[in-house]
Amino acid sequence: MTAIKHALQRDIFTPNDERLLSIVNVCKAGKKKRNCFLCATVTTERPVQVNVVKVKKSDKGDFYKRQTAWALRDLAVVDAKDAVKESPEFDLHFDKVYKWVASSTVEKNTFISCIWKLNQRYLRKKIDFINVSSQLLEESVPSGENQSVAGGDEEAVDEYQELNAREEQDIEIMMEGCEYAIANAEAFAEKLSRELQVLDGANIQSIMASEKQVNILMKLLDEALKEVDQIELKLSSYEEMLQSVKEQMDQISESNHLIHLSNTNNVKLLSEIEFLVNHMDLAKGHIKALQEGDLTSSRGIEACTNAADALLQCMNVALRPGHDMLHAVKQQQQRFSDLREQFARRLASHLNSVFVQQGHDQSSTLAQHSAELTLPNHHPFHRDLLRYAKLMEWLKNTDYGKYEGLTKNYMDYLSRLYEREIKDFFEVAKIKMTGTTREGKKFGLHGSSGKLTGSTSSLNKLSVQSSGNRRSQSSSLLDMGNMSASDLDVADRTKFDKIFEQVLSELEPLCLAEQDFISKFFKLQQHQSTSGTTMNEAEEMDGVALSRSYTSGVPQTVSSEKDMIRQMMTKIFRCIEPELNNLIALGDKIDSFNSLYMLVKMSHHVWTAQNVDPASFLSTTLGNVLVTVKRNFDKCISNQMKQMDEVKISKKSKVGILPFVAEFEEFAALAESIFKNAERRGDLDKAYIKLIRAVFDSVEKVANESQKTPRDVVMMENFHHIFATLSRLKISCLEAEKKEAKQKYTDHLQSYVIYSLGQPLEKLNHFFEGVEARVAQGIREEEVSYQLAFNKQELRKVIKEYPGKEVKKGLDNLYKKVDKHLCEEENLLQVVWHSMQDEFIRQYKHFEGLIARCYPGSGITMEFTIQDILDYCSSIAQSH
Repeated sequence: MTAIKHALQRDIFTPNDERLLSIVNVCKAGKKKRNCFLCATVTTERPVQVNVVKVKKSDKGDFYKRQTAWALRDLAVVDAKDAVKESPEFDLHFDKVYKWVASSTVEKNTFISCIWKLNQRYLRKKIDFINVSSQLLEESVPSGENQSVAGGDEEAVDEYQELNAREEQDIEIMMEGCEYAIANAEAFAEKLSRELQVLDGANIQSIMASEKQVNILMKLLDEALKEVDQIELKLSSYEEMLQSVKEQMDQISESNHLIHLSNTNNVKLLSEIEFLVNHMDLAKGHIKALQEGDLTSSRGIEACTNAADALLQCMNVALRPGHDMLHAVKQQQQRFSDLREQFARRLASHLNSVFVQQGHDQSSTLAQHSAELTLPNHHPFHRDLLRYAKLMEWLKNTDYGKYEGLTKNYMDYLSRLYEREIKDFFEVAKIKMTGTTREGKKFGLHGSSGKLTGSTSSLNKLSVQSSGNRRSQSSSLLDMGNMSASDLDVADRTKFDKIFEQVLSELEPLCLAEQDFISKFFKLQQHQSTSGTTMNEAEEMDGVALSRSYTSGVPQTVSSEKDMIRQMMTKIFRCIEPELNNLIALGDKIDSFNSLYMLVKMSHHVWTAQNVDPASFLSTTLGNVLVTVKRNFDKCISNQMKQMDEVKISKKSKVGILPFVAEFEEFAALAESIFKNAERRGDLDKAYIKLIRAVFDSVEKVANESQKTPRDVVMMENFHHIFATLSRLKISCLEAEKKEAKQKYTDHLQSYVIYSLGQPLEKLNHFFEGVEARVAQGIREEEVSYQLAFNKQELRKVIKEYPGKEVKKGLDNLYKKVDKHLCEEENLLQVVWHSMQDEFIRQYKHFEGLIARCYPGSGITMEFTIQDILDYCSSIAQSH
């Protein structure tokens, strides 16, 4: 390749004043391989021009010829195809894309690197290089053939150098001194040569003149060397002396180091001894308090608490490495362990005695509360025990077994005590609910035990009486048993409500106070729960379950300690939920409407308890009881709906206001007064929807079965009563039902009026119905009078049958019949009568209109006028 390069330079580029910088042997991609050379050249004259020349071997001989040349400034893109994988292919983008395949990747890379350098130097980086390795685009030139190319480039570049300003000035001065310099260059060159020879001779003479000075300088240098030798001898003697001093100083330093090491060891030993004495020495006063301290007085408890804390600090001191191997330390640790064990036994024994004494003391006070609906106050007992709270914490941290035993004993003693107190408390509540012993027996109670033994009375079939006012009718219609609201007055329900509220109000502070005491006394964390989980069943917790809640000797998490509190409360107050359920069953048996009071009260207390702690025992227990109350409430609603399905009406008496309609009014009025601003309003609204739909369906059913009273009357009166009730109570969730009731009442009132008015003018109605039928068949109205059956004579004949006297008589009979159909308690007679009057006048005007259109000019009119109708109706209404 080097020979080819020199041949190309000599034969092709030198004659054109160009220098060859890089060459690559290529052939066109995809065609028959005909080799040629791509050459990167620069001109030797300025300005420098850079070209890429394609050289091809001649077909007739072995010489090369120049085929194509491109200016480098026309090159837009150099594409090496792949920057990672070696490939001989590359593209050059001039006026079009030229695709080449190099004979080797080395030649390709060398050529591309040369193009890049020329681009950097002459074209100011106008060419884009893509898919080219970054190593080829470095300014430093790698070794090998590429270096020769770059060197040639530098020769071409450095061949001409510009003169600086000073050089230009010197040349101008020199040329001004020789005016013929430009005209006669050879004479100018000879003059310059002679001046250069003169300067060289002057330099030689100057050097020879300075030889004497050189000899003097050499003599001075010899004297200086002798002085240096003398100084070196003195320095050697000084060094020997310093070596002796150094050895002595090293001995002194070693001695000082040993002294310092000894002092350091003594200080460390003293520090260790002081550490052990300060941290593992228990004062005699503390030892005496632990062994003999008074656990009954406040001062003695405080002394024991301080001593126990000091003992715990001594036992928990973090010993340094090696301390536990000292015999004295082992003895002291054993002594601390003995003191801890001794004091733990004494403390546990004393607290067990306090628990037992508390049970006896509280039992003696139960008699004082037997007649009152209040629970004994445990605050004094809690206050006395809280003095031992710090000692309990110490016991929990040092001897968990005894701490667990005390916890179990506390639960055993207190559960029995609370069970007696709570059962007596609920017995008093049951007695107050049922009143005297005789009343208690009425509701299935024996004596004052308050336990339910009777069964819920079954509902008797409802019957409707034929006459009498509503009050006597109600008393003889139904016998509701213990579910009837008429058997109990408002005072009884208010009394029950107050008793139930007082029961919950007494239980709530009792449970909260006990839970707070357990948390403080047994040092259990109780924080606001974020999970909101509740226990569906109260879990019986014995010693095994309690120990399972903890890992011996390991500090408990907040979650497990909350579970511990809840389990302790469940064991202590295990009788609360059954007693509450019994009380709820009693209240429901006394009056099923009591479930409304209980639902509201229980919901409020559950809401209050969950705001304090959703996972607490009180919240869980009240939540479980609330489920029972909600079931009773649903059962109350279901029973009322069942009564509606089972209602029977008398075939011989008019229906009037149905019993379940009046009972819904009573239920709604009571529920609205109870659930005002209550949390469980949604439950009542759902019950309203169920009840009102059942009422609507049952009214329809009774109306269809009624034989004595027309269906429209039954529907009209009862839906009017329902509409009036809903309008008065303003129940928002029943707005749609209120509108429906009003519509049904209006529709059946209109239907009843139209049906009843067809009878007083029956023949006249039939006559005009025939007239309208003929008109409907296509006969013109003015031609109806020519029909034989509907001529003027027939019309006069029918009108004469209804003189004013006869119409009044018919209206009077109609009024009596309507009065017989309607019930007194709803007071709709005048409303119906007024509607009939309006309908009668409308029919009258209709008849007059037909006469005017079908019998024009006949002069035929009714025997009575609209004013006569108004007078007749008013007279009939006043007479009755």
